[in-house]
Amino acid sequence: MTSQQTIVITGSTRGIGKGMAGELLKRGHNVVVSGRTAAAVQQAVADLEPLASGTARVHGVPCDVAQCEALQTLWDEATSKFGRVDIWINNAGISPARQRAGEMRGEDIRNVQQINLQGMMQGTRIALVGMQAQGGGTIYNMEGYGSNGMMNPGMGLYGASKFALTYFNKALLAETRDSAVKICYLSPGIVLTDLLKRDMGSNDARDIARTRRIYNILADRVETVTPWLVDNILKPQKAGARVAWLTGAKAGKRFFLSLFRKRQLLTDADFAAD
Repeated sequence: MTSQQTIVITGSTRGIGKGMAGELLKRGHNVVVSGRTAAAVQQAVADLEPLASGTARVHGVPCDVAQCEALQTLWDEATSKFGRVDIWINNAGISPARQRAGEMRGEDIRNVQQINLQGMMQGTRIALVGMQAQGGGTIYNMEGYGSNGMMNPGMGLYGASKFALTYFNKALLAETRDSAVKICYLSPGIVLTDLLKRDMGSNDARDIARTRRIYNILADRVETVTPWLVDNILKPQKAGARVAWLTGAKAGKRFFLSLFRKRQLLTDADFAAD
């Protein structure tokens, strides 16, 4: 095992964030988990504590990433508890129900901007300043649908936030070229989480069949993806590295194989989930 590190993950009381937290604890690393409510954080800590190996510890901090002060508190509590933060992962994000251009709701536009963009940017700023002061560290920003410019009906709102993240990371890389802090990308691919299930359930009838077919080919479950993600973020990475589960080559292979055998990941229960 590599020397013990401390990792902060925003939005980690469920889904990919919680899955990564569990895998990090299993490998003997300290983890700070966060979520919008104290109750969710407490439950996540209770679920994760039994997974800790050796001297690894999990600490929970309520944090609404739309609030800059809450993100600063998250950093301050992590460093107070463990001395330093080696890796900061901006994982928190929302994916509202699919809405085509004229259907977008003002509340969803505002929430996506506040959480997916402002939260990620403020979290990056706070972690960058703190890591520069401690002499180094790594920040991972979470990619998603739209990061590469791909488009799909109803996904403009979420996709635009991820496309902006890509630009933001590129700008950071240019500005921190000589810094001891590394800015990297984390790309989990299509993972079956509560957010994805809500997206499936909210699909326009025109899109449901196509979405279900694509997800059965390309999607994976949290317990499949997170061990691989964690193994790779713990490896020494260069600035600008992209830790990507679903690469173009892997996606192409899955589409090719789907011509010969059906991959059945989703069930009716997945589509019925709230």
